[in-house]
Amino acid sequence: MPTGKVKWYDAAKGFGFLSTDAGQDVHVRAEALPDGVTTLKAGTRVEFGIAQGRRGDQALQVRLLDAPASVSRNVARAARKKPDEMTTIVEDLITLLDRVGETYRHGRHPDARTAAPTAKLLRALADELDRSA
Repeated sequence: MPTGKVKWYDAAKGFGFLSTDAGQDVHVRAEALPDGVTTLKAGTRVEFGIAQGRRGDQALQVRLLDAPASVSRNVARAARKKPDEMTTIVEDLITLLDRVGETYRHGRHPDARTAAPTAKLLRALADELDRSA
């Protein structure tokens, strides 16, 4: 069975996408989730079968390989960074994104010296924003 990660999942709509370890996107519907599971968190490792559907590959019988961390809201808030620390992260990210934008404007892709720190800061900001939600 293929393995991968949850790319995104919208519980209200009852579907989302998984990304196989090979990088292929696979559509997943609520019916494919294990009993008692109503949503999937992005980044959660999963194992699943694949069937060819009308619009492409469909996930079947999804099995969670690592359950998402269940943390109470108070613990998550206590772990949040201070606003002045976040200001530095956001300002550094803006500077790096400006460089990435300039590189694309000149018809090139960013090199590893720019791409890696930008991706790292984007992930840190996304994690922090998830804690705020």
